[in-house]
Amino acid sequence: MSNKSINTVHSTAVPLNVENVDTDQIIPARFLKATSRDGFGENLFRDWRYNTDGSPKKDFVLNNPAWAGRILVAAKNFGCGSSREHAAWAIKDAGFDVVISSFFADIFKNNALNNFLLPVTVSEDFLKDIFTAIEKDPSTVITVDLPQQTITLEPTGRKEKFDINNYKKTCLLNGYDDIDYLLSIRNEIESFESNFCPSDNEPVVRSGSH
Repeated sequence: MSNKSINTVHSTAVPLNVENVDTDQIIPARFLKATSRDGFGENLFRDWRYNTDGSPKKDFVLNNPAWAGRILVAAKNFGCGSSREHAAWAIKDAGFDVVISSFFADIFKNNALNNFLLPVTVSEDFLKDIFTAIEKDPSTVITVDLPQQTITLEPTGRKEKFDINNYKKTCLLNGYDDIDYLLSIRNEIESFESNFCPSDNEPVVRSGSH
């Protein structure tokens, strides 16, 4: 479980400055036959990354060795379109732990959180500053601090807070899926059951009975 956890990500970033990126562009439908989460990363943005003969397109950002890191910076309205969970699988499998945008489609955002991929929503103004910084200097570092719920553009020190569901935050920090979380509070559940739930051998007292 620990290899799934996210705490503080201090990394360079890959800029994908394209608005309205839908899930079919993230992972085309023809690659959805597999049920395992592994191997989807090689087909992330497949039609944008490769020519029909399989050769990489030199002008696509993921094929440019200048940009790398655990953070993908995307433009507004990222992850729109169909509800396919495979989109989150592909981004995670490609080595990203964080996606930054000014707006995420709700279903994509939930799928990302369920697959240990942290979607960080920032203001339009801050997103513009991030793109400017990393496009100018690919070595620009961004720090995403999940415990404090802050994102910092290191060269300028500019910082913003971001929101996240408390339950999902706990799961990400600990590398828990839903079952792991329930197991983590097993003692509390058992204590509640023993204190508040009558056993099969105990009579149930009903109101009005004598």
